[in-house]
Formats: sequence, C-alpha cells, structure tokens
Amino acid sequence: MTLRPFHLAFPVHDLAAARHFYGTILRCEEGRSSDHWIDFNLYGHQIVAHLDPAYARVKVHNAVDGHAVPVPHFGVVLTMPQWHELAERVQAIGIEFGIDPHVRFKGEVGEQATMFFYDPSGNALEFKAFADDSALFAT
Repeated sequence: MTLRPFHLAFPVHDLAAARHFYGTILRCEEGRSSDHWIDFNLYGHQIVAHLDPAYARVKVHNAVDGHAVPVPHFGVVLTMPQWHELAERVQAIGIEFGIDPHVRFKGEVGEQATMFFYDPSGNALEFKAFADDSALFAT
C-alpha cells in the first residue's frame, strides 16, 4: 500500500509570519494562497495555514517519557538523516525548542528521536524519526 499525503488545516494569527516560518525556515514549498490562507508542502503533505487574527493557542500538556508534550501538535516522521538536518538547521536559526531534540523511549520498543518547537502563532510541531521505521506502531 502506498502512503497517501495527509491534509491539515490550522489557524495562524499572521499570514506573513506563517509564510516566513513555513516557507523560509522549514523550507516548505508554497502552493495556492489567498488573503486568508496559504497551502504548504510539508515533506509531501498538504498543510494549510488559515488566518484567524484572534487565534490564541491553548497551553495544554501531557506527560510523555518525562516531558510535557503540547496538545495539540502536528508534524512528520522523518528519516533519521532528515531529522538531524532539521534539528541542526532549527538550532542554528535560534528557534526555541519546547522540547529539545533527544531520544525518547531509549532502549524500548518505539525508541525515537524527537523534538518540539512552535510556529509564530504558537502551534506546536513535533518532528520525529525512528532508527527502524517498523517500530512506528509497535506495542
């Protein structure tokens, strides 16, 4: 079975800031846009930043492996080389991490490299990678 791209629409309070963050920092190719939304290609998936000038994220966290994981959040499971490249690029730019790049569940089923950071509107993003992709849904 070939994995199909997902589609995610999410609110942002400033389209120019979203365009800079997703287009310039995350290097997402921009697709269609209007005065109220922008399509981006996030590693082959369609994400759409929709303008909501009053948007304010809710600050909810759940404990996972000793860290306060923001809820909601979204992101992509990358290859390990992609994950390292993104972590280094984001660190070099000076983006503040919500959860620093690290290995979660070390030595356990589902061991993964993960990092969390926020876009300018406060949307939480998680990028992760597995040394063995078959562990993605392992129990």
